[in-house]
Amino acid sequence: MAQVELIMPKMGESIMEATILKWVKQVGDTVEADETILEIATDKVDSEVPSPVSGTIAKILFAENDTVEIGKTIAIIATEGEEVKPKSSPSVESSSNGNGQTANGRQQEEPAVVEAGEPVGVGEAAELPRSSEGGRFYSPLVRNIAQKENIGLHELEAIEGSGLHGRVTKKDILAYVEHRAVEKPAAPAERVAAPQQKTSPAVQPAVSLSGNTEIVEMDRMRKLIADHMVMSKRTSPHVTSFV
Repeated sequence: MAQVELIMPKMGESIMEATILKWVKQVGDTVEADETILEIATDKVDSEVPSPVSGTIAKILFAENDTVEIGKTIAIIATEGEEVKPKSSPSVESSSNGNGQTANGRQQEEPAVVEAGEPVGVGEAAELPRSSEGGRFYSPLVRNIAQKENIGLHELEAIEGSGLHGRVTKKDILAYVEHRAVEKPAAPAERVAAPQQKTSPAVQPAVSLSGNTEIVEMDRMRKLIADHMVMSKRTSPHVTSFV
């Protein structure tokens, strides 16, 4: 009988921590090698963490929405037929026991207190909290995009999320940024009445279907790539040089 530690993987050179989005497996569940155990989010990408071995989930050391440093143990997997009885309560091992300590005896870290009143530079957005007053959680990737696009917490709460329990995903906030970028240039057009010109409706390119042709819908990653390419075309300056 042996126990294997599941380590928070490193997703990139500059990434030092990751947030647990969802535990796919719970204590007592059996898992095969390379089977997904949990989903995590970083400042750059959302990913799934597979199991390094086949066995049974013995312990879960962090709860969902917890941010964990890279290299820390997040779960224990029992191998070689070691019997693990699931707990009656679905509580996570890192829950506090009332004395400020976690179930494994370590002292629970207090959340860092950020002093208010510090001036924010021009063009910089204040750092967003991990969750709103209503308890809505935002992943590091979503908060990073919101900060770069100068989206405040109040504006972020207004975005309708398509994730678990209404959570705002990367796709949701990118769609909101693209929609907001399209709406902004439309405001000055109302002040100056431009001469109306008759424009013919855009002709959609015809798709010729013949033989065994099949149209396959793009997967999530390719849709995100397409959204980024369109956003880059609209926001980046394009210059034509003549010699």
